[in-house]
Amino acid sequence: MSGGVYGGDEVGALVYDLGSHSIRAGYAGEDCPKFEMPSQVGIVEDIEISMDMDESSIGKQPEKKYYIDTPTMKVARKGMEISSFLNDGMIENWEIFEKVMDYSFAKQIKSESQLHPVMMSEPAWNVRGKREKLTEYMFERYNVPAFFLCKNAVLSAFANGRSTGLILDSGATHTSAIPVYDGYVFQQAIVKSPLAGDFITIECRKLMEEAGVEVVPAYQIQSKEAVKDGDMPKWKKKDLPELPKSFHNLMVKDVLQDFAASVLQVSDTPYDQSTAESMPTVHFEFPNGYNKDFSEERFKICEGLFDPSYIRDISGNNTMLGVGHVATTSVGMCDIDVRPSLYSSVIVVGGNSLLSGFTDRVNRDLSTKTPPNMRLKIISASGSTERRFSSWIGGSILASLGSFQQMWISKQEYEEGGKGCVERKCP
Repeated sequence: MSGGVYGGDEVGALVYDLGSHSIRAGYAGEDCPKFEMPSQVGIVEDIEISMDMDESSIGKQPEKKYYIDTPTMKVARKGMEISSFLNDGMIENWEIFEKVMDYSFAKQIKSESQLHPVMMSEPAWNVRGKREKLTEYMFERYNVPAFFLCKNAVLSAFANGRSTGLILDSGATHTSAIPVYDGYVFQQAIVKSPLAGDFITIECRKLMEEAGVEVVPAYQIQSKEAVKDGDMPKWKKKDLPELPKSFHNLMVKDVLQDFAASVLQVSDTPYDQSTAESMPTVHFEFPNGYNKDFSEERFKICEGLFDPSYIRDISGNNTMLGVGHVATTSVGMCDIDVRPSLYSSVIVVGGNSLLSGFTDRVNRDLSTKTPPNMRLKIISASGSTERRFSSWIGGSILASLGSFQQMWISKQEYEEGGKGCVERKCP
């Protein structure tokens, strides 16, 4: 059945894009994912059940309850720990991964897994063992008719109509530069830096601590009174069960991410305090009613992404590369014949690249570092959807192409060749 009509009208292929911040999934051929949900999951160990156990069940693990997706996960529950199945973009906890996949088929796709071929994105640095295990999972546990794994950098390039380019991806956990040439990734030239979305959130938290602002997430607030700008807020705390630190941290992070998206801006030129102070301020109100105008700190926080010397209390960690540096280092590790085509299509993607002014600053930093004989061109989608979901959109395009249909690993091929066929069929 190799090369069956998987992408035909009979049945739609599903595309899954797993990211450290969220998971996107939907049908191939559509222009945006059917749903997006957080990669984190709430887990409650059901103590009551374990208390009632009789002697025969001693030694068994206590029952675990999983709360998946925003409406159930972001509810304050006693003893609910927040955990993710991903580590550095790769699947680490297969038990949680299975629960998330079960939920997505049952509640979001509302269809059975054996009816749909599945394409999944993977980080460019994924290892062979994890790729094979994932292939085995999809065929054995979910019984899919066909499966394909594709590097998310390659998919981002396709989403931008290119098969060659330097993918500069700034997501939640890291910023990476991945050279793609004719649809293949140059593994030896991948450069990663931990300066990304989570780093910005940590910097926002430091700023709030210095300013003496207590970040109170909405779940703790029962009622609040209106206050003047800069006054201490007056609010009443809800009566809540005892909650683990991981839940509180997640909810605080939500507020800080909202703050970063609304207030922060990347300066066009390297940070200069007098210029930043002359820029207009931006007003922000926190969930507990505290509100304030933010001025030069809006620019200072983002500066760390481009110039790590701005990061306060940092140990001498040499993996910290600024965004421009990540890109030039990656290109420098490629063959000299390939470099012009990489510089002429630097594709900026990832949720963190939505910070106001991010692309302009990348353009400026790279134009000062690009050799004079190279032509630099920065490609970034104008819409936020295209940048956030670039690898999903690339997968949607690829899986719906007629010429792609013979590329799938079919169930028959898997049964004949085993899980090792993923290395052969999915570069």
